[in-house]
Amino acid sequence: MFKKILIANRGEIACRVMATARSLGIRTVAVYSDADANAKHVAMADEAFHIGPAPVSESYLQVDRIIEACRTSGAEAVHPGYGFLSENPHFVEALDKAGITFIGPSAASIRAMGLKDAAKVLMEQAGVPVVPGYHGDNQDPAYLKARASEIGYPVLIKARAGGGGKGMRRVDDPADFLEALSGAQREGEASFGDGQVLIEKYLTRPRHIEIQVFGDTHGNAVHLFERDCSLQRRHQKVIEEAPAPGMTDEMRAAMGNAAVKAARAINYSGAGTIEFIADVSEGLNPDRFYFMEMNTRLQVEHPVTELITGEDLVEWQLRVASGEPLPKLQQELSFSGWAFEARLYAEDAPKGFLPAIGTLEHLSLPERIARVDSGVRPGDEITPYYDPMIAKVIVNGPTRDAALGKLLSALEATEVAGCVTNAGFLSALCRHEDFAAGDVDTGLIDRDLEDLIEEPEVPEDAVALAALTALGLTRPACGNDPFETLAGWRIWSASRQFALLEVGGERRDTEVRALGNRRFAVHLEGGVRTYTIIDVNGGTFTYDCEGHRASTVVVESTDGLTVFLNGHAFAIGLPDTLSADEEATVAGDQLIAPMPGLVKVLSAAPGDTVTKDQPLVILEAMKMEHTLKAPRDGVIAEIFATEGEQVTDGTTLLALVEETDAA
Repeated sequence: MFKKILIANRGEIACRVMATARSLGIRTVAVYSDADANAKHVAMADEAFHIGPAPVSESYLQVDRIIEACRTSGAEAVHPGYGFLSENPHFVEALDKAGITFIGPSAASIRAMGLKDAAKVLMEQAGVPVVPGYHGDNQDPAYLKARASEIGYPVLIKARAGGGGKGMRRVDDPADFLEALSGAQREGEASFGDGQVLIEKYLTRPRHIEIQVFGDTHGNAVHLFERDCSLQRRHQKVIEEAPAPGMTDEMRAAMGNAAVKAARAINYSGAGTIEFIADVSEGLNPDRFYFMEMNTRLQVEHPVTELITGEDLVEWQLRVASGEPLPKLQQELSFSGWAFEARLYAEDAPKGFLPAIGTLEHLSLPERIARVDSGVRPGDEITPYYDPMIAKVIVNGPTRDAALGKLLSALEATEVAGCVTNAGFLSALCRHEDFAAGDVDTGLIDRDLEDLIEEPEVPEDAVALAALTALGLTRPACGNDPFETLAGWRIWSASRQFALLEVGGERRDTEVRALGNRRFAVHLEGGVRTYTIIDVNGGTFTYDCEGHRASTVVVESTDGLTVFLNGHAFAIGLPDTLSADEEATVAGDQLIAPMPGLVKVLSAAPGDTVTKDQPLVILEAMKMEHTLKAPRDGVIAEIFATEGEQVTDGTTLLALVEETDAA
């Protein structure tokens, strides 16, 4: 076994690998960029090395600097995590040349599965079923469009390299094919340095079911059963589970055998995942699943397999890479119970899942309820440079219903302030009737997206608690002075104070009257309610509202308050009482960047006449493209950005001629 390894990654997966390494007595080495100098994975490692500026291309993809860190530290092996260099055969070869072990498959295996088109040809030859489509080298747009017509719409255009939903476009109408092709090629080039695509038949009711495989250098190969990853948006996984709901023994055996056959076809060693797509238009059938791709690395969702099998997959990786045979053979493997994983991201679901940035001013993860894999701590910053994952919330239980109920409880106990998250969206998914019944497919989220992202109304209790906090009336008493219990009270009559709040985009002047003994009458839209502050501990306080006692957390930040109540986070602003009302008089005249990103395409010029919702700018954030459209009909007055420019959230990209001027 290794004595010291380097983790060529960051965030959650770097911390995950370090935890297992530490349990095995292996010392760990971290690498970090400028943006990660104070990151959790750096603090957790035994030693760490700086490898460059924040952009990935200048740090975590710098092979020479990583190898130099190995030499300097004496690390015998490198664990790549997922993403970054994890599926880069050149990196594997460079490590081999330097005499450093790669904790993963051979460069030949990665190459065999690295390009989706070549992998599908190989799988066909090995007898593994594949989705009908075009996987050839001819990339002429007209030729590809003709092949799409032969396959039959709808089709899916996919970048042949990489994964994670990047470089993928569904096309339902031939008229949209060329524009979708161009977008997929750009995204593939930006994400993987490869703009070539393949085209596949799009199954109208598919399920994404994958099989965890493992091989070693002694000729052994096994599978560790399936995971269902059908809950997706924009081809990115949201909640994963194991086993797959409705899976029969016959289909499990067929998929497991096909997956092992695929691994053996490339002499695979280490952890890998064979991803299948199953046509469930008539239910799960053992003759209706097709190979999509193989991920030659550890998957983000590997913990659900660990929870149902009781195996540590990172430990398996380390043992296999050090030359040991697989810890168990197929007949020794079994599973029990059910497990779910939810990916908690810094993203704004109601605004199209736009990635968000910010400082985690308050972070409380449900570690008493769930396994939480995270690479951040309170006070850490979510930057625009990397994947905006905050944590993976993972649970298991004896049955699917029990595990799903546990997941919902864990998500409702999650508290994040300082950065918008998808926690509410994840909770809504857990309550979704079809998902709860196990009736899932990859289109579930899109079909019911409006309901899933609907934001709950801010309850009156949240407004009242925000008003009391804003006025400083919830602060704990200092010392034993009895007058401390009379916050806001006046000798002649109950004092009146007003808290100016911004609730749901509207300003509310909320009146509070102090009644003494930490009792307050709060004037709300539904009438006057009396609140008594019973106990205060940091940002958590217990209150009584006319016989109803509860506890809540209110977090104060620079731009307002976050009230955690009934499993939801309610953001309530604190407007500047001295400033004039901010009227959005020019909102319809400007196109503003909704997130930090790179301006990839500008498709208009000053003087152009545009129509409402006409695509004008393509902004790339987190390696995904976002199309920004004209806010109204009009004429472009000025453009403030250039292609290739990195812009920040709120940057004005262009302005239309004001309607009064145009008239």
